[in-house]
Amino acid sequence: MIPRVTFDPDAPAPLDGVRAIDLSRLVAGNMLSLQLADQGAEVIKVEDPDKGDPLRAWRVKGQSLYWKVYARNKKSLALGLRAPEGRAALLDLAASSQVLIENYRPGTLEQMGLGPDVLHARNPALVIVRVSGFGQDGPYRDRPGFGSLVEGMSGFAAKNGFADRAPVLPPLAMADMVAGLYGAYAVMVALRVAERGGRGQVIDLPLLDPIASILGPDAAIYRVSGEKPQRLGSRSNTTSPRNVWETKDGRYVAISASIQTMAERLFRAIGRADMIADPRFRTNTDRVRNIDACEEPIAAFIAARTLEENLAVFGAAEVTAAAVYDIDQFIDDPHVAARGILVEAPDAEAGSVLMHNIIPRLSETPGRLRRPAPGLGEHTREILGAIGWDAARIEALLAAGVATG
Repeated sequence: MIPRVTFDPDAPAPLDGVRAIDLSRLVAGNMLSLQLADQGAEVIKVEDPDKGDPLRAWRVKGQSLYWKVYARNKKSLALGLRAPEGRAALLDLAASSQVLIENYRPGTLEQMGLGPDVLHARNPALVIVRVSGFGQDGPYRDRPGFGSLVEGMSGFAAKNGFADRAPVLPPLAMADMVAGLYGAYAVMVALRVAERGGRGQVIDLPLLDPIASILGPDAAIYRVSGEKPQRLGSRSNTTSPRNVWETKDGRYVAISASIQTMAERLFRAIGRADMIADPRFRTNTDRVRNIDACEEPIAAFIAARTLEENLAVFGAAEVTAAAVYDIDQFIDDPHVAARGILVEAPDAEAGSVLMHNIIPRLSETPGRLRRPAPGLGEHTREILGAIGWDAARIEALLAAGVATG
């Protein structure tokens, strides 16, 4: 059973005392600031007073589930930055913050009068993260950039999918997610520098560079061998056997026998110990070279048995095999429940929302679920009051439509 949790706004967490302003929209910046918020930072989402973060509009059966997950533990300040009073409020907020995240097209923040030079004049220790498609410099800096574009340009899509079909983009915002995680790490490095007396820094965080990095040595391999990565489906061009095979009952088993001892266990488990000495399969290089012949007896063995029968055989033999789950099967898995990988969090609209737990788990200072995703402008008065704006000034801002709350 999936554990139920409660929000505890006063729970201590590792990043207590860190305030991060998040001007970003959609996924990458929200993924970055979520990591900070889950570990206790006060993350203030600065949103358009009329529409809010576009992530709110990604609805499923009328519910903003993307927003509910990626905006948990955050506060919402609905503030228009095109108006002078809106920019003044942001600068006052930046003066008492440690981090600012933005993902405007390069140069836009400067055009608004909120460039790094202006922000650092108010707060020299401020860490500024600039998320973009292609970076703050280079010939593509001015191009609008979404994750799908860089997933294609980086070489990822070209190696993803099957050889006889078109390249495949990932069915999730992968480039944004990777950039967000890199960004959270970079923020912690920059905060460490600032804490030791250094100045605040500007972190140039494009979507392209991080996804290129997770392709590992592909560029080095091409430079040395002249060979481009090929689309292999669920196979690997570096290890064998490694694939997904269909079972007798129409389910699937994933196996990765990526070290010699594991390949030998697998061969014994399917009753083919003779393959260990066969020169076609003796080493990993041999198996990759003869991948079709290597996989044929594995596929036949798995196809003759149900999923449970296969898992029983491979479990007894300590082969690295697992069922390929649909999301409902993952939710129902007892390990997922026991570990609390997913939790049911309270939600005023739906009663509860199923979401991933806080990652990673720190033994002494774990993060906490402190508050649900905020309504648009829910914390406008609270945040402006906390930076010294009196009630009359706040109400004037609201009345002028520069802020909502």
